[in-house]
Amino acid sequence: MRQPSAPPFNAPAARRLRAALGMGPEHVAYGLRASYGLPYATPDLVIAWERGTDTPSHPELTALAGVLWCSPGELLGRPQTLREHRVARAVAAEDVARAVGMDPRGYLRMEESGQWRGDERQSAALARVLDLALPGLVAVTGREAKLADLLRSAVTTRWQAYVRPVRRLVPLDAAVLQGVLQQLYDDYQGHMAATLSWGGGSTSASESGKEFLDRIVENFWTAVEGRTDRPA
Repeated sequence: MRQPSAPPFNAPAARRLRAALGMGPEHVAYGLRASYGLPYATPDLVIAWERGTDTPSHPELTALAGVLWCSPGELLGRPQTLREHRVARAVAAEDVARAVGMDPRGYLRMEESGQWRGDERQSAALARVLDLALPGLVAVTGREAKLADLLRSAVTTRWQAYVRPVRRLVPLDAAVLQGVLQQLYDDYQGHMAATLSWGGGSTSASESGKEFLDRIVENFWTAVEGRTDRPA
């Protein structure tokens, strides 16, 4: 059976946490051996993790977090996949499966394939158990690529036609979503027009517009955050 890839490891964080505890690599290695049953753990291995030349496996990450008195999430970079979000929250796969009402083996198959197949109720339960904000939920449930396609179409054609399709993927208030799509449309069109007016020509405008479209999902969430954080 294919082993899942290791979670993204934040090497500087591991080094910083160790230093804050006044521990040397040899102390961490001893803790890994004595308390977590990793007989091969040496100071050189700890140093390799901290330098980013080696990456701890999931069990090693959990043990390292125990030695450093922190959560596994504090030793991770920004989670991307479903599994990485679960590991960052230090939640067992069986607990997630129970919370969303799935057979554990079926849930693990979704983690390994990277394709979430839960329904809306199960997706809502997943967001609760993993404390997922809406961008994280959209990403781990495999909707980000489709969202990007819809947003690119919205800003390059008529944004009004894409309010309902986008809302089916992203459960936002309709008024907020309309404002965001119009803002993105105006930003894109205005950016293209400004680039042309500066004398850059169509090639420059095309490159600038492509960069905007390449970052369309990031631009979308930034606009959503700006509108939902506004005072009532």
